Amino acid sequence: MAETAERETEAADVQPRPAAAAVQVRHVRRFDRADRYLHFLMMCSFLGLAATGLPLLFSEAPWAKAWAHALGGFEFGGTVHRILAVTLIGVFVTHVGRLLHRVIVKKDYSIFWGPSSMVPQPRDIADLFGHFKWFVGAGPRPIFDRFTYWEKFDYWAVFWGMAIIGGSGLMLWFPEQFARVLPGWLFNIALLVHGEEALLAVGFIFTIHFFNGHIRPEKFPMDMVIFTGSLPEAELRHERPAEHERLRRTGGLDRLNAGPPSHRALVVGRFVGTSAVIVGLTLVVLIMYAFLTR
Repeated sequence: MAETAERETEAADVQPRPAAAAVQVRHVRRFDRADRYLHFLMMCSFLGLAATGLPLLFSEAPWAKAWAHALGGFEFGGTVHRILAVTLIGVFVTHVGRLLHRVIVKKDYSIFWGPSSMVPQPRDIADLFGHFKWFVGAGPRPIFDRFTYWEKFDYWAVFWGMAIIGGSGLMLWFPEQFARVLPGWLFNIALLVHGEEALLAVGFIFTIHFFNGHIRPEKFPMDMVIFTGSLPEAELRHERPAEHERLRRTGGLDRLNAGPPSHRALVVGRFVGTSAVIVGLTLVVLIMYAFLTR
């Protein structure tokens, strides 16, 4: 009996012990589902507009002719271009509608001023100069809040693009209707503005925006927050200490506790984001090649 008990004790000693519960990293929600879906539609439509519009702008380049042929011809590419334009306009109108809903229905006026507003404020100017000083080691890193100065620049660039590129595009799409109220010389300007402003937008989004969002050392190779909607609390504390401190004081960290993103969300986000970066940088290379070989 004693030997049996001893053997049972030894066997119990070699049984695997339950591992200590893994410490779960708290994630803070930054974008809701509607924000992420609208960004996805905007990203896809913009990439498509660039991919179908650039062959028209550089129609004499060999790569543009080959790409247009792969799309089914310039005429079919133009049809796809217009469909994507309607999609982008729909995204823009939906976003503006959500803003109006916040103001009119929810009486939320924080979108006009304060840390949760995209309106440029004096602090953004100070952060801009402070950031450049930090780049050269002449000062501390600025204490950013919910939105940085470069994010606000990106945001308002969409409004500028919708007015300039979208407006000129509608003139070129419906010339007969606009010709009833506008002089003919404006259509020549619209043709020039539409192409040049679109080229500027493509160059900016596929270089500066991609760098700030994904390629800079802190985020490389991919910033997942716009795809998953949340980010680790430690990352929020490092990147946006002012927002983190405000949320900590007001209990916002608990209210916005999102939990870690699922494996599926991470895989899909990496695939979509990587695909967008590859397509965008490829288009930039083709643009540079077209300019250098003219």
